[in-house]
Amino acid sequence: MKSKLEYIWLDGYKPTQSLRSKTMIRSDFSGKLEDCPMWSFDGSSTEQADGSSSDCLLKPVAIIPDPDRNNGYLVMTEVLNPDGSPHESNGRATIDDDDDDFWFGFEQEYFLWDPDHDLPPGFPRAGYPRPQGPYYCSVGAMNAYGREIIEEHLDLCLEAGLNVEGINGEVAAGQWEFQVFAKGAAKAGDETWLARYLLERTAEKYGFAINWHPKPLGDTDWNGSGMHANFSNSPMRESGQEDVFTKICEEFGKNVARHIHVYGADNDQRLTGKHETQSIDEFSYGVSDRGASIRIPIGTVEDGWKGRLEDRRPASNADPYKVAAAIVQTTKESGV
Repeated sequence: MKSKLEYIWLDGYKPTQSLRSKTMIRSDFSGKLEDCPMWSFDGSSTEQADGSSSDCLLKPVAIIPDPDRNNGYLVMTEVLNPDGSPHESNGRATIDDDDDDFWFGFEQEYFLWDPDHDLPPGFPRAGYPRPQGPYYCSVGAMNAYGREIIEEHLDLCLEAGLNVEGINGEVAAGQWEFQVFAKGAAKAGDETWLARYLLERTAEKYGFAINWHPKPLGDTDWNGSGMHANFSNSPMRESGQEDVFTKICEEFGKNVARHIHVYGADNDQRLTGKHETQSIDEFSYGVSDRGASIRIPIGTVEDGWKGRLEDRRPASNADPYKVAAAIVQTTKESGV
């Protein structure tokens, strides 16, 4: 029997990378990651190499069944140089979390987008729909737009074995969210990118695009899109000490530039201090404060200071690999 292996990678476009993929046909494939061969591609067509030396390598790092193709698999890969070293565009290689002690939950917001009208569904061709408010976690044709795409995407993710923990309509018309949880920074990135890939491909069937920009509606009174990063390590989950969380938050405050650098392009348009955000040039943290840079969930406090933190600054277009890498680095530097 022949199998279809869809190799997926991130290109070298700046400031925001895009997903790329191509199909390999294999006979009598086992379905195991270790049996996925290295592959190559033309890096000169993806802003990752010069035409005079254009080969880049694809190293398989995760595999799941392709729920939308018979005998298919989705193979997440990272890009290597011809000598086997990580390509400069390879965010996964920057993660220092060998023991998978860090757990991550990414809340991925996005807009469905009508490419013919360059607007989200639910927006008239001129002007705006009703102000945001009725769309969040909504139901009904006057409030929820594109549900068939979102429901199909959820089913595909679950069928593929991705750890998607939920979905909901967001505050703007045509805006949605899914959540991914994983133990280990690299695995969290793998699962988030694979879920993004399935979302792009599902929307494509319906003639829609996915807009990952953090503020696609410009300077309007509509929320932007983020990718809130919930995270914890063993001391956060087990110590029961408020000081553990304070030390981490204070360390994050010392390294604002490190995080903002990888938290997504054009994030300044979203982090304005309005619409449940802190200004991009300020840092704050607080219990149950959705206007802070880092929110300490009330559940963490009520559980005796055992739990997680939520970094609310990452934008919807941020690379979860790079976000996780920065969070791991700063948390370790806090001494916790």
